[in-house]
Amino acid sequence: METKLPPASTPTSPSSPGLSPVPPPDKVDGFSRRSLRRARPRRSHSSSQFRYQSNQQELTPLPLLKDVPASELHELLSRKLAQCGVMFDFLDCVADLKGKEVKRAALNELVECVGSTRGVLIEPVYPDIIRMISVNIFRTLPPSENPEFDPEEDDFGRDPRRRERLVYEFFLRFLESPDFQPSVAKRYVDQKFVLMLLELFDSEDPREREYLKTILHRVYGKFLGLRAYIRKQCNHIFLRFIYELEHFNGVAELLEILGSIINGFALPLKTEHKQFLVRVLIPLHSVKSLSVFHAQLAYCVVQFLEKDATLTEHVIRGLLKYWPKTCTQKEVMFLGEMEEILDVIEPSQFVKIQEPLFKQVARCVSSPHFQVAERALYFWNNEYILSLIEDNCHTVLPAVFGTLYQVSKEHWNQTIVSLIYNVLKTFMEMNGKLFDELTASYKLEKQQEQQKARERQELWQGLEELQLRRLQGAQGTREAPLQRLSPQVATSGGQS
Repeated sequence: METKLPPASTPTSPSSPGLSPVPPPDKVDGFSRRSLRRARPRRSHSSSQFRYQSNQQELTPLPLLKDVPASELHELLSRKLAQCGVMFDFLDCVADLKGKEVKRAALNELVECVGSTRGVLIEPVYPDIIRMISVNIFRTLPPSENPEFDPEEDDFGRDPRRRERLVYEFFLRFLESPDFQPSVAKRYVDQKFVLMLLELFDSEDPREREYLKTILHRVYGKFLGLRAYIRKQCNHIFLRFIYELEHFNGVAELLEILGSIINGFALPLKTEHKQFLVRVLIPLHSVKSLSVFHAQLAYCVVQFLEKDATLTEHVIRGLLKYWPKTCTQKEVMFLGEMEEILDVIEPSQFVKIQEPLFKQVARCVSSPHFQVAERALYFWNNEYILSLIEDNCHTVLPAVFGTLYQVSKEHWNQTIVSLIYNVLKTFMEMNGKLFDELTASYKLEKQQEQQKARERQELWQGLEELQLRRLQGAQGTREAPLQRLSPQVATSGGQS
């Protein structure tokens, strides 16, 4: 009787629960490059505003607002606002095309209606308007490092941002309408609404931030009760940006708004405003991305000084504290801002800061980077600054003369050398006697330094000669016993 052997075992099917397939021996890789952990699913970087429920009702076109009688206008307006509050997945270009077109048409009609029709904004529609705006624009922003977004290539007018643009346009028309009633709107545009609006300033799209800037400025002007809160929240954003995050996209836009706000401050300035200058605006100069918003920051600082000249000393000493040491680009920006400040400085305030300021200017003149040196030397092309220097020549000239004289002999760039010669010529014309005294004093100091250098060199040379003699003497001392020992060795050898 023939015995039946069991069939040869085959690798377990991958579909078998709890078991994994066994690879052939020749396919086993002892140094597998893939991790044994299950790969994480790729997270979507899209905004949460595009998450929507697929079981929503389909939108149907409504009659045009201009075609209905006045008695039905507000009811139809509320229905269109409700339609515009329905969310769609704008990342899917082929889904719900009819609903998207109905919403787009409704938004366009609302923008035109609010901007051109009087009497349409009555109290009952305010909550519907704010609700529609909130649903469409408030969302969690995607991560800031978005390699796929290019503000030059991606158009804010295309989907999915076209719908946002229409909502922002409607919001702006709503705030600017002659029928707008702040006393009614303040029930819905509250602190929470403003805080969520400020969070949107971190959007990567500059066109969206431009809309937000205009809207926030209108809100600040219309709602007096929210002004202090808006300033406080802007302070918090700036402080977090300086000391925690070091990244916020909307700093330039917020500073632009604050520039116009500062321009409207009443005199005398409140302590709160002075603290904002010293504790927020001055430390903002220390961040790495200063070049993105420096123009707006400098404008805010100058606005403060035009309001209150007594703040000049605090500002200039603060800038000197945060003066960049290694970044020449920031140095050029600091010098430009310093010239703007000196353009509005009072002569009485200039006296307080002239010495530390021009010592820093002298260090910039001696910079090997020619753009820094050139920007510092351009101070002497400003007529007002030149008049301040002339009035205080006895303090300014000694602070910079030595550096100017030395750099004129050593700098590698001929343009810088010629600019320095022009500055020295200007000083000579201002006060020839002081210039001659400083020249003689500088030459005497150089002679004394050279004399000290020669004496130091002679001292070191004497020390080296002394060390050499000592070494030679020590070597001679070791050789003397050997010389005395050699005859005795020769005698003992002859006797043996």
